[in-house]
Amino acid sequence: MKGLIVTCALLAALPTLCMAADEGGGRGLVADEVQSQTAHWLRLQREGQLASPHPQVATPAERELAMQRWLDSHKHPIPQFFEQEAGGELGE
Repeated sequence: MKGLIVTCALLAALPTLCMAADEGGGRGLVADEVQSQTAHWLRLQREGQLASPHPQVATPAERELAMQRWLDSHKHPIPQFFEQEAGGELGE
């Protein structure tokens, strides 16, 4: 009987405990706004916080080769439609 009274008292106090825990102002546990891992990494990339202090530079020869690859990519016509079987099959 004594255990039943204690259980009822705890259940009666549960809403009060929940309200006290929620007094954080509606903020998340980690930050003010909820964000996914993807959004976090995109923000870091956009703001450059984790950028390398050593800038990557391309030599004139590398830039010329990259430009030539890009120009060569326009030599192939875009087909009107793609064949269904052209992509191969899934292995089982």
